[in-house]
Amino acid sequence: MKVRVFYHDKCFDGACSASLFTRFHRECIAKDAEYEYHGLVHRAGALFNEADFIGDENAIVDFKYSASPEITWWFDHHLSAFLTPADQQDFVKGVEDGHYAMRRFYDPTYTSCTSFLAHIASTKFGFDAAPVADLVKWADIVDGALYESPEAAVEMAAPAMKLTLVIESIQDPTFIPRLIPLLTSMPLGEILKQPFVAELLPPLLERHEESVKLIRERSAENNGTIYFDVSDHQLEGYNKFIPYYLHPQATYSVGLSKSSFRTKVSVGSNPWTKADPAKMLNLATICERYGGGGHARVGAISFPPDRSDEARAAAAEILTELRAHNPFA
Repeated sequence: MKVRVFYHDKCFDGACSASLFTRFHRECIAKDAEYEYHGLVHRAGALFNEADFIGDENAIVDFKYSASPEITWWFDHHLSAFLTPADQQDFVKGVEDGHYAMRRFYDPTYTSCTSFLAHIASTKFGFDAAPVADLVKWADIVDGALYESPEAAVEMAAPAMKLTLVIESIQDPTFIPRLIPLLTSMPLGEILKQPFVAELLPPLLERHEESVKLIRERSAENNGTIYFDVSDHQLEGYNKFIPYYLHPQATYSVGLSKSSFRTKVSVGSNPWTKADPAKMLNLATICERYGGGGHARVGAISFPPDRSDEARAAAAEILTELRAHNPFA
């Protein structure tokens, strides 16, 4: 059996989910299967290419829903999991009539897709999740921004943080598929020692320091919300906690960045804010208005790279809305 695993690319939780799915599938579903990995990114327009679904089984983890009949498995935890109402109706109908029973799973209450997948695999298929407990813990910390402080998130002492830096920054399309099988087969600290990983860290750590400097120069906080525009630099893979490291009093941030395939508006909230959660806005809902999505506390919108003006206009509108709803005002 050939299994194609589609995962949220350039994302620690996405890579961990792909690795955990592989281990679960091999142990509980098909011991002799072969696995290959295909990263998915949020971009303007179609997110999926039907021609890519060529496995005997095709799995999507930590990414939006596809109603394609070629999709065998789906696991996600994002609030904005469905591109269209029709997609959501397809999922609900398939679950209700049993067509998707034990194959497509969704629960937005989970902090990470990795922890959700571990729960489903262990409770419904008898998978032993104990050996991957540390990976699940770190997937929750990274995807849920559950760091004890901004310094822990930005200064990156833990192996998981260094791996996150590499995963979010690497341009080599073969790197993450090579990394995925290791995530559930060796400790994270040992993965960092692998030559193909270790050689990448020094220049990336230097680039990280440069991004801290650049965002320090470009960011400003007003009425509880930070704004910065680094779209004239190839800096989409910056550490998303830098704004709060630099402006710890802020509640929200809006950032504009650019890569070869999109202009991105990132909308986030300070994980360490003392604001009353009941007074905070749902950022996924805001981003959905512009075709984006995410979680209640962090979201993003992708525009084509040649439509930077539209991205900048959207960022300005969101900035105005967030500053008008400062929970401390």
